[in-house]
Amino acid sequence: MPSSHAAGESILPSDPRLQSPDPEVRRIAVLQIADEADPDQAPLLVAALRDPAAAVRAAAAEGLLGIETGEAVAGLAALLDDADAEARAAAAHTLSELKQPASAAWLLPFASDGPAHVRAAVLRALRELRVADAAAPALDALATPDAALRREAVGVLGYLRHAPALPALAALATADPADEVRRAAVGALAFATGDAAAAAAVQAALADAAWAVREEAATALGKLAEPRAGDALVRSLDDAYWQVRLRAARSLGRLRFAAAVPALLRALDHTISNLRKEAALALGEIGNPAALPALERAAQDPDPEVRKLARLAIGQLGIGK
Repeated sequence: MPSSHAAGESILPSDPRLQSPDPEVRRIAVLQIADEADPDQAPLLVAALRDPAAAVRAAAAEGLLGIETGEAVAGLAALLDDADAEARAAAAHTLSELKQPASAAWLLPFASDGPAHVRAAVLRALRELRVADAAAPALDALATPDAALRREAVGVLGYLRHAPALPALAALATADPADEVRRAAVGALAFATGDAAAAAAVQAALADAAWAVREEAATALGKLAEPRAGDALVRSLDDAYWQVRLRAARSLGRLRFAAAVPALLRALDHTISNLRKEAALALGEIGNPAALPALERAAQDPDPEVRKLARLAIGQLGIGK
């Protein structure tokens, strides 16, 4: 029979409930151990990662959130290849919340070998830790046939701002067969300010068949502060997807691209209020006094956010109202 505990009493390290034949009893015991947040009891949660019941393994993985020891990280990494999807997802989530760069040393061995989904989850966790040693397994993963793994590898290299990866990232941004990988590569290239090849790849992505890639490209060009992209971004203000137009307007404002004013004035009358807001912001950043009449009309827009941003833009023109 499982032992009982009085309210507020700590669970002993050898809590017999974890040996109960009833998996629900074991799961509840794991939840209570996790709630107590006692680091000395972490080994009990690590041991529960190997429980016969998937629900117990998943609860143990969730309970290890915030506990960063070699045994915990290794146990969670091993659980990434569990037969149960819930257990795998719980382990991946807990690993993605690691905060200490020192935890990378325990993760790295799982990033270079093993099933693609395990390597992908490990790289996702390593991305947030931003340790230089993660670059090597990420570069190796760029050549794998698994799109999810390539995407996570791109994320690591982008977070690290790993300059040696730029040629590979530029190639993926325009040629990878998976939309998700092209989008990730375009986003990762946003750190490469001053690199002509990276800027060219991102600008080419404005014509990608996938609207999400075009949206990412429109955003990245503003971050790159690439003035030569101005004309292409103006054309993107006529994209079939308003999400792309919105990001193009934002980047044109960041670039202070004066030739965009006529197109931005048209966007100021768009039926989608978010696009009107971005157009007002961009016109303010560009600062062309010719936008004043349209901005004054926008200051009476039905949307209060558009009105506020139009008034802000008028102030930026330097001529007042």
